[in-house]
Amino acid sequence: FLFSDVLALPIFKQEDSSLPQENETKHPPFQYVMCAATSPAVKLYDETLTYLNQGQSYEIRMLDNRKAGDIPEINGKLVKSIIRVVFHDRRLQYTEHQQLEGWKWNRPGDRLLDLDIPMSVGVIDIKTNPSQLNAVEFLWDPTKCTSAFIQVHCISTEFTPRKHGGEKGVPFRIQVDTFKQTENGEYTDHLHSASCQIKVFKPKGADRKQKTDREKMEKRTAHEKEKYQPSYDTTVLTEMRLEPIIEDAVEHEQKKSSKRTLPADYGDSLAKRGSCSPWPDTPTTFVNNSPTPAPTFTSAQHNTYSVPDSNSSSPNHQGDGTSQGSGDQLHPSATIQETQQWLLKNRFSAYTRLFSNFSGADLLKLTREDLVQICGPADGIRLYNALKSRSVRPRLTIYVCQEPLRSIQLERQDAGSTDSNGAIYVYHAIYLEEMAASEVTRKLALAFNIPLHQINQVYRQGPTGIHILVSDQMVQNFQDESCFLFTTIKAENGEGFHIILK
Repeated sequence: FLFSDVLALPIFKQEDSSLPQENETKHPPFQYVMCAATSPAVKLYDETLTYLNQGQSYEIRMLDNRKAGDIPEINGKLVKSIIRVVFHDRRLQYTEHQQLEGWKWNRPGDRLLDLDIPMSVGVIDIKTNPSQLNAVEFLWDPTKCTSAFIQVHCISTEFTPRKHGGEKGVPFRIQVDTFKQTENGEYTDHLHSASCQIKVFKPKGADRKQKTDREKMEKRTAHEKEKYQPSYDTTVLTEMRLEPIIEDAVEHEQKKSSKRTLPADYGDSLAKRGSCSPWPDTPTTFVNNSPTPAPTFTSAQHNTYSVPDSNSSSPNHQGDGTSQGSGDQLHPSATIQETQQWLLKNRFSAYTRLFSNFSGADLLKLTREDLVQICGPADGIRLYNALKSRSVRPRLTIYVCQEPLRSIQLERQDAGSTDSNGAIYVYHAIYLEEMAASEVTRKLALAFNIPLHQINQVYRQGPTGIHILVSDQMVQNFQDESCFLFTTIKAENGEGFHIILK
């Protein structure tokens, strides 16, 4: 629809000093604080500016700022927040779609904004949409300590035309929109919005820029320093008003639509949307000039995660840490839909759109270099390893056989392969990823179906039949592909048993 571009644009305007006193003292329900220092080279009445390093994780603390009795309908309930990185300059706001499409073309498979899930606390149901590379959304409980760690991957100079004599990067904004749940269960009722101005530099560049600004301020006289703001350790996102945004949006649409009349309730419809930088009700659809129709993404295709709440002492990294089984391997006969499901299952949902027309055979034909170029070094190598089902090479391999339970020990022949009656000794291969005694115990229990909690100790039979406790240092000195027979004896107290390696 013709208005859709403007509805999705973040437009900002300074507060009007002529506002009524009641609006000036209005108490915001939430407060968002980013743990990054503000620049000291900002004049007293200008908006703060914060420098960030590309790809570095920065904490945004989500704080409940309500007074007693404020918004009682969200008590005991979750709210949804959407964090976005958007343009600060008006010129770039009006061409946001073209700017983001150009960035995506130059950086295939990358996102402008990511959430550092292992570090975040108290956020749940995290979603990233492949069609909205500059936004992440999640639910959180205002009564609990909540921190969202964000990573901005685009740098300010990527949107600046190249000029002789260097480039001046454009400023961005970090914007947070918070919504409450409606009667139909959807989080579309707008509660609060706030934002701050940032510039993003290549790694370590923000630190150098902050140091340069500080050194410049130190050279100024005391009288000149009074005209500038002090540098604060954290950046408070300032509340954003809806009325100026509506006025600007209507004015801009009137200029674009001079040959026709806008609906009389156009401004009211914007106000009902409830966001100072309105969030589209459905995922943004981009124009596709190619004959192949653009893929559509349903809620099932969101990249969804869960992060431990604030009661957790340490958030855990997503994934259970188990190795990929053969059932998870992508087969050449996989259809396009099955390939999409495989990508989602293996945490490659950010690339489902790029590979929307790939079957299993198409994806498997890509070389390691192809995947690195498409997905970047980290995800490209990870995708290549997943496609080839490359498991981690064990650090040590040993072969173990359980000794038959007989009253008479039989002599082994042919290097321990058979006994004197021709019975075959069957060995199990034990692959150790960690050179630790606990790893030997765990792998023995798995290989021979022994309850792990019943194994008290593991010994190795030494000279003259002595029993030597298997320690980490002993395991580290095992010869690769060593062969062991083992037997079990009951513990002295009758609880559990010991394993003796021979």
